[in-house]
Amino acid sequence: MGQTVLEMIGIKKSFSGIYALSGIDFSLELGEVHALLGENGAGKSTLIKVLGGIYQPDSGIIKVNGKEVKINGVPAARENGIGIIHQEIVLVPYLSVAQNLFLGREIRTKLGTLDFAEMNRRAEEMISSLGVNIKADTIVENLTIAQQQMVEIVKAVSFNGKIIVMDEPTSSLSNEEVEQLFEIIENLRKKKVSIIYISHRMEELFRISDRVTVIRDGAYVGTKKTSETSPNELVAMMVGRDLESFYARDYCDMDKAETALEVRNLSQTGVFEDISFSVHKGEILGFSGLVGAGRSEIMEAIFGATRLTSGEVILGGKPVHFKNPMQAIKAGIALVPEDRKKQGLVLGNSVAFNLTLSSLRFYMNGIAISERKRGEVIDHYSQRLRIKAASPEIEAGSLSGGNQQKVVLGKWLATKPDVLILDEPTRGVDVNAKFEIYTVINELAKEGIAIIMVSSELPEIINMCDNVCVVRAGRLVKKLSKDELSQEEIMKYAAGGIE
Repeated sequence: MGQTVLEMIGIKKSFSGIYALSGIDFSLELGEVHALLGENGAGKSTLIKVLGGIYQPDSGIIKVNGKEVKINGVPAARENGIGIIHQEIVLVPYLSVAQNLFLGREIRTKLGTLDFAEMNRRAEEMISSLGVNIKADTIVENLTIAQQQMVEIVKAVSFNGKIIVMDEPTSSLSNEEVEQLFEIIENLRKKKVSIIYISHRMEELFRISDRVTVIRDGAYVGTKKTSETSPNELVAMMVGRDLESFYARDYCDMDKAETALEVRNLSQTGVFEDISFSVHKGEILGFSGLVGAGRSEIMEAIFGATRLTSGEVILGGKPVHFKNPMQAIKAGIALVPEDRKKQGLVLGNSVAFNLTLSSLRFYMNGIAISERKRGEVIDHYSQRLRIKAASPEIEAGSLSGGNQQKVVLGKWLATKPDVLILDEPTRGVDVNAKFEIYTVINELAKEGIAIIMVSSELPEIINMCDNVCVVRAGRLVKKLSKDELSQEEIMKYAAGGIE
């Protein structure tokens, strides 16, 4: 084994008498990428906040380079070479990259004014040392999410960071941007920087990590060398049981099923062109393609959120012309959007409020809402989707990512749709929540609901869908049957070169 740079021993942390961490052990070696794995709510974020000085542990020891340290705040964490890159970007958008890097430690001239030239020069040195191609004088809000994340990494390292935590760093990145991030991680390795890497994406962990530590319900489960374990073993460690069939799917005979939705020659100038497909009752039709291919935009147009230039939508055998989403909802179409926080939920309102927001018309007695009917719907979908919330009245924003996604799904199921569009239905949720969501999707298909699933996760597309439409640059380039599905076949059409 190499040199140990970090040890967290017996870390305990409770809130209102309930343990979020009940004796976690974790170690990190010099130049290592050590993955931290667990369901949402397992305690990963709490452990990282203890390491970063945001929370103080009830008990336990933290050692940096063999020396016991007290991390009683973020400055203390920085003094010990610890930098945390949170999932939510915390840069100041209207300042330049250099100004963000030197925020709170600005360089000044002899006259006391800000020395922008020197800050830009030093920032350029920091950026180029990690192989990042970003100009120091660029305003942060003009950068992509991936570039902003890279600035966060540079900032963490610039504080003499030797231990860097990356929390779900690829959740909002395209495949190409993920590759750029991995190159930076390799550069950090070469500089003997140690990385704690938090992600739900197994393929990433097996590609870049040296070891994986699994925690469950605030307790330490075990640590495995990545080369000596498997996704199935890690899943079993995370959820406390073997998942015999992770992708829950019962296939039905599509030849006998009625067509629920058909679109013909759909076009939206400059966005997508000549899109035609149909989806049957009980079918799960996948939409695959690279980020930016136009998949989400096609779904939003069908849902009436944006205007079509040409083409027609046929629902239940009848042409429809939706001017807005409300018309689509009343006609029996529901759309679970890609970004649950911005598009799917009112985070400051309760779980109950969100669950019934799109289906209020079903609970009306004249101009009044029937609280009995509304309560029945809240109870039904909370139980069916296994939403983990202390009460339906707590804020939706306080739930884990997986439970937030279940609330969004429940909100749309409450509208009783005939056609359900799912745009990235399991993005950013833990493995057990994924399994539960897949189970519900399978049940909905068995009930005869036509489902369109847009996903960037190829294993999800391959294992859950009856047929798959591949979209590239706003055009539907191939429709693949279940027998034809493979990652290689989908990427062959998604990446181009084949019609």
